[in-house]
Amino acid sequence: MKIAFYAPFKPLDHDHPSGDLAIARGLVQFLEEQGHTIEIQSRVRARWIYLKPWLWPLLAVDAVRSLKNLSAHRPAIWLTYHTYYKAPDLLGPLICHLLGIKYIIFQGIYSTKQKRRIKTITGYYLNRYALKTAHHIFTNKGSDFKNLQRLIPGHRLTYVRPGITPQAFMKNKLAGQENRKAWKLDDSLIVLTAAMFRDDVKTRGLDWLIQCCAMLAEVIPGFHLVIAGSGKMEGYLKALAQKHIPGHYTFAGKIPPKEMAGFYSSGDVFAFPGIRESLGMVYLEAQACSLPVVAFKNGGIPEVVQDKKTGFLVPLYDCPLFFQALKDLLQDSVLRQKMGKNAMEYVRAFHDRDINYKTVETLLVKMGS
Repeated sequence: MKIAFYAPFKPLDHDHPSGDLAIARGLVQFLEEQGHTIEIQSRVRARWIYLKPWLWPLLAVDAVRSLKNLSAHRPAIWLTYHTYYKAPDLLGPLICHLLGIKYIIFQGIYSTKQKRRIKTITGYYLNRYALKTAHHIFTNKGSDFKNLQRLIPGHRLTYVRPGITPQAFMKNKLAGQENRKAWKLDDSLIVLTAAMFRDDVKTRGLDWLIQCCAMLAEVIPGFHLVIAGSGKMEGYLKALAQKHIPGHYTFAGKIPPKEMAGFYSSGDVFAFPGIRESLGMVYLEAQACSLPVVAFKNGGIPEVVQDKKTGFLVPLYDCPLFFQALKDLLQDSVLRQKMGKNAMEYVRAFHDRDINYKTVETLLVKMGS
């Protein structure tokens, strides 16, 4: 089946890794593995496009080209990944209306508060139109599903659990040992974390984690925090780590996606606060590698981490509880191994991409026939 595809928020070849991009690539990869042909209709990033008139001609050119190509070689469906008020899909609704193509959205988001803000009211109505015209909408976040129910009839909505390919994230003891040796941390109790060092909630989360870990360094001499990632805030974070946990931190740099399983296999616990985290694919990846997780109980994190079973979820900014969770896991190897085993089994049972996306493919084929 031929599928016309567009990702208005972030094109598939965007060079800044993120959970959102990982989900988009995973969806496309899965569909291609099932034998479907994906044809990308535009690489224009539509983030705040209604405030960026210089992008309008680029999108118009892609619209004309897409209309011409799809008229001659008609796809079974059009699939848009991630439309919301900041990056509304302007192509899909127009082209599908003109050509009579089924319009499908994966990860549509609806938020009524945006219509009360001058800056976002245009994006709100553009996105609302896209959502209303969609023949079907898939979402992988419970709160988004609930919000969409206020706008879209239930028969046009499907909730799909977020998923990864568990086989790509299996514990690799050899790779873990090699990393520990390279870091000179053979016998340390390692807390791993990973994020892009952007000047936003990612860096604020790392900032908070580093300061919270200062308490760990005082009570667990063998404790060590290993941070994976890169970005413009690296200097700031290194200075912060030197101030609060001197001798207890290592910056591992940007880890290629194919080497992340080895990175996770190097640690004892994975911790990242996840301030307003939409979902957090790193939590699934870490758990698949048998790591218990410590994070905030907010956003979409409770949908991918089982509190007190595969890790600990604590209230937002509660440093004493966050510290206690890390301390308990680092000092109790039996608890750590039990939660790590639970985490691995949980991901394989409920967050296997191929199993979860089979529901998506079945509906897409039905709608495209």
